[in-house]
Amino acid sequence: MQIEKNKQYIVDIIDNGFEGEGIAKIDNFTIFIPNCIKGEKVKILIVKVLKSYAYGKVLEIIEKSEYRREPDCLTYKRCGGCDLRHVEYKKTLEMKQNAVQSLVNKTLKNKVNVEKTLGMEEPYFYRNKAQYPVGIDKNGNLVIGVFANRTHEIIPIEECFIQNKQSQKLAKFVLDFIKENNISVYDEKTGKGLVRHIVTKVGIRTNEIMLIIVINGQSIPKEKELIKDVLEKFPNVKTIVKNINKKNTNIIMGNKNINLYGNGFIQDVLGDYKFKISPLSFYQVNPIQAEKLYNIGVKEAGISKDDIVFDLYCGIGTISIFMAKYAKKVYGIEIVEEAIKDAKENAKLNNINNTEFIAGDVENILDDLINNKKIIPDVIMIDPPRKGLDNKSVDNILKIKSKKIVYISCNPASLVRDLAKLEEIYDIKMIKPIDLFPFSKHCEVCTVLQLK
Repeated sequence: MQIEKNKQYIVDIIDNGFEGEGIAKIDNFTIFIPNCIKGEKVKILIVKVLKSYAYGKVLEIIEKSEYRREPDCLTYKRCGGCDLRHVEYKKTLEMKQNAVQSLVNKTLKNKVNVEKTLGMEEPYFYRNKAQYPVGIDKNGNLVIGVFANRTHEIIPIEECFIQNKQSQKLAKFVLDFIKENNISVYDEKTGKGLVRHIVTKVGIRTNEIMLIIVINGQSIPKEKELIKDVLEKFPNVKTIVKNINKKNTNIIMGNKNINLYGNGFIQDVLGDYKFKISPLSFYQVNPIQAEKLYNIGVKEAGISKDDIVFDLYCGIGTISIFMAKYAKKVYGIEIVEEAIKDAKENAKLNNINNTEFIAGDVENILDDLINNKKIIPDVIMIDPPRKGLDNKSVDNILKIKSKKIVYISCNPASLVRDLAKLEEIYDIKMIKPIDLFPFSKHCEVCTVLQLK
């Protein structure tokens, strides 16, 4: 049967894909359909046909899954932040486990069983960082919200069920100030206008709040009044930062930060440790689950007092500091200089003196430590960006043969690709998904490898 665009079909959903989408087959031709659950029968419209597969959208659910739930958010389908909001939470954990298992089965020679996904007790309002674009809607109204999936149209959000409640109230308060004072907002098409984004960071355990206003200029009209009004309404705001971004780019924040109030950072607590968070530094957006993740990673690493540990892509030093009390020495590597500055201060803050943090590209710094300085780690902790490891780093890891590797990944596809390169000389002892992003397609995975 020839599958045609704009034609309707009735199909059975036989599986869910890696991003939570439903999978159907028509005469062995694969169709991907968002917002469907395995076991459902649906009427679909074909929206795109490629050589070996097609995309459809749901017109009608003929037979519902027992796991389907009425979404509590009116905009989730357009927003793209919560792809699985229509699915019972426990079922989403199973779907993520199955998605990782499917990748493992397709890619690795050794068929490792993926453990159950570690879920969250209360999977709501968990994000400690919010980035709200500011713009004009189709009716000429000033709005903040989120970009519609795969577009730059701003969807106003009344209430988001994954963002921190305080950050939502604060962002709306700043928007009202912008409206009342006729402050211009940025227009992507013309490059004109001032306010681009309102960014908030919240210390989940300390309740400290950072407000960042990203502008296409140097100053905000009535800055002093804004500071005064914010502090009166939100006493937990510990610092207000003006971030300068004049570039015509999709990158939200520029490199220049000016403190309007406070010292430019907030603190949060993970485990037994305090961490300093600055505007440009990376900190896990779900600290409650991140703490569980780090505890699992550190425990499974089995670090002893004689061990040298490398923490690749260390960010602000969170997991390095978790590991330091068990190790002889921890070397943390991170390309973002501001994060390394924070990491050094975080070590001081927690009275830890057996860490060394180095700013630079992991590929080059790892090569230098191993081949020039002859520092050989006993344990390697890896937490790379979505693209995973570069080939040079993989080659160096294979060359030095550390006894243990703990690989934390936010992208199971690149993780499994890298594991395939390591499994000849390493046994994969554990693959465990941890749900850092409830109701979204995203999945964090902690993998433990032991030298054969």
